Parts: sequence; structure tokens; C-alpha cells
Amino acid sequence: MDILLIEDDARVADFVMRGLQAEGYGVQWVRTGRAGLAAAETFSRGCVSQQSAGVVILDVLLPELDGLTLCQMLRQRGHHVPVLMLSAMGESHERVDGLRRGADDYLTKPFDFDELLARIEALMRRGRTPAAVKPTSIGTITLDRQLPGLRSAGIETILSAREMALMELLVAANGATISRERILSRVWQADRDPLTNIVDVYVSRLRRKIVRLDPDVAITAVRGLGYRITGPRPHHAGDLDTSGDGVDAP
Repeated sequence: MDILLIEDDARVADFVMRGLQAEGYGVQWVRTGRAGLAAAETFSRGCVSQQSAGVVILDVLLPELDGLTLCQMLRQRGHHVPVLMLSAMGESHERVDGLRRGADDYLTKPFDFDELLARIEALMRRGRTPAAVKPTSIGTITLDRQLPGLRSAGIETILSAREMALMELLVAANGATISRERILSRVWQADRDPLTNIVDVYVSRLRRKIVRLDPDVAITAVRGLGYRITGPRPHHAGDLDTSGDGVDAP
């Protein structure tokens, strides 16, 4: 799971879950504060053990245990998973209190879904471990995780967190084909096909961005197998991670 949503309002939870799932995120929903604290601890440990980014979306007003106390207890127990706090009250003192108790970001209800999505992506980028960072490139395109996005001949193109993860997976495969199932597993942490065309949608987005940077680099579909990225390799292509993790032979 990518997102743990702790929210007692079923209408808000349904809106958030449907929107995030349409973007390909896996979402777990918990309705009370006490159950939310236990779920947040398990969620945080899972992110650490799997070395994956995740975000807790936490409502302030919860039954049994309020969100401010929940966040404070989570931090006191040594959990560092990013927390995005939601509240119907936008007073500055409450925002300050939430941040001081360990929240990483704060969003006031009602909120725009695109803003929620952008804040989640920012927190996920911040929560990634830098240990695996190494330069990757294909053709004239260089992946820049700090941007995050792509660079070519002085031109920058911003990528979302999912687009960046998909691009990294394809480039690291060094021209081999990546199955749709592997893409879903690695980019969306999904253990089964969600019966949507989410992979195709994100591939199309990347194609439109790549062609403006280097028309010799292309993501191609391999019928019945998956996708691969091809293009002229720079002389330092040996820097790419070609360990084969996540790669299906073409």
C-alpha cells in the first residue's frame, strides 16, 4: 500500500480513495484514531522494510484518539513515515500545533484534489531513501531525481512521482522488456492487475514528454509482454543499474 488514510468521514474518505486509486495508488482506509495508530505503526514498518515511499493522510478530528495526539504518539514511538494532516479548521495555531507534533504537511478542508495529489507526491519524494541514487541516462536524456524529471540539452521536464518511477524502471532495464505485471508491482506496489489501463496512461504521458527531449528515444509496446525503452546509449551507459531486478527477458 502507498497511502494510509485515517479519516472518519465516509464521504471524504470515498472521494480521496476513488481519486487516488484512479491515479494508481494503493489505499488503506481506517476510521478511528486508535485503530489508526496501530495501522500507522504497521504501515511505517512496512515502508522501512520494503524501502518504499508511503504517506499517512491523517484527519485531525477522529473518534477515540484525535489526529494531533495520534501523530505525536507515532513520532514518539520512532516512526518517521510522512504525515499529511487534514482539518476542517484552518486556524494558524492548529496548523502550527500539528506541525510541531510531527506532521510534515497540512491541508485544510475542503481541498482541491490536484493539490492533495501534488502534496502527496512531494512527501513521497522527500521520504525516499537516497542510498539507491545513481546517475541514469538514455540518448541525450538524463534522469534527475532532485528535479525530479528529465534533462536534455539544457531543457528540463518535470515528472510526477509515478512517472519518475516508471522511467527509472524502464531505463534501468537497459532495453529489456518489462512486463505490465512487473510495472504494476514496482511502480504501484500492486500484487494484481487493478483492471484499469493505468500503465498505458502513464506510458502515453512519458512518450509525450520524451519526444520533445530526444526523438531517438522511444517507449515501445511488446505485444503480450510489456514495454521497453530504446535509444542511443551514451558512452557512460555502464553506470546504469543492469542487475536485472524487475526485468522480464524479451
